[in-house]
Amino acid sequence: MSARSFRIGQIVPSSNTTMETEIPAILRAREAVHPERFTFHSSRMRMKKVTKDELAAMDSDSDRCALELSDARVDVLGYACLVAIMSMGLGYHRTSEARLERRALENGAPTPVVTSAGALVDGLHAIGAQKVSILTPYMKPLTQLVIDYLENEGIEVVDSISLEIPDNLEVGRQDPLAPAEITKKLQTRGVDAIVASACVQMPSLASVQLIESRTGLPVVSSAISTTYMMLKRLGLKAEVPGVGSLLSGRY
Repeated sequence: MSARSFRIGQIVPSSNTTMETEIPAILRAREAVHPERFTFHSSRMRMKKVTKDELAAMDSDSDRCALELSDARVDVLGYACLVAIMSMGLGYHRTSEARLERRALENGAPTPVVTSAGALVDGLHAIGAQKVSILTPYMKPLTQLVIDYLENEGIEVVDSISLEIPDNLEVGRQDPLAPAEITKKLQTRGVDAIVASACVQMPSLASVQLIESRTGLPVVSSAISTTYMMLKRLGLKAEVPGVGSLLSGRY
């Protein structure tokens, strides 16, 4: 009997180039050790500059994207912009997920929805992280929104680094190995995990295992957390070799 194939739907900012590379890369690595197969399908929301106003305008477009992807009868929907959700108010990922699930249901295609914001929260809770240090590409006021959001969810942010890159395309052009070096500047004494990075557009997958090996701490990213929650919502084992503790199969 052939292995089951799952359709992965992603709602992405129009200028995002990373979630459509990192999430497929993670799930292709999973295919090497598990029988399930995956196809990938996206719908885009307009956004070029990572500012609070553009993020709010973009979020209102997510309903259309959910409808489009539900037309394709995807098996799970991922909202791939962490700061767009976090900038809309504390706990907003629950509102967004419920609304987008309702849109899909109204279209006759009930579909679980994962937001990268909610997935980061849930992933950190899954590994028992109460104190973290984070890396973001955002301007400092947006990083503060992320810190406030996480702390409202019971996760203390001990230290943060903001790269202050407002152009979303430029964020996507960063070296995937850069976080391995940049996170050496983070305070990690007493923390339970490192978030590198908190942004779905900042490439970091190649750095995660390197940072874990150097620090001995669990390291997560928005892409890894989103993949973890997608697998959970699909009822599949969250095990992928070489991409950090959260996807080790222990959680």
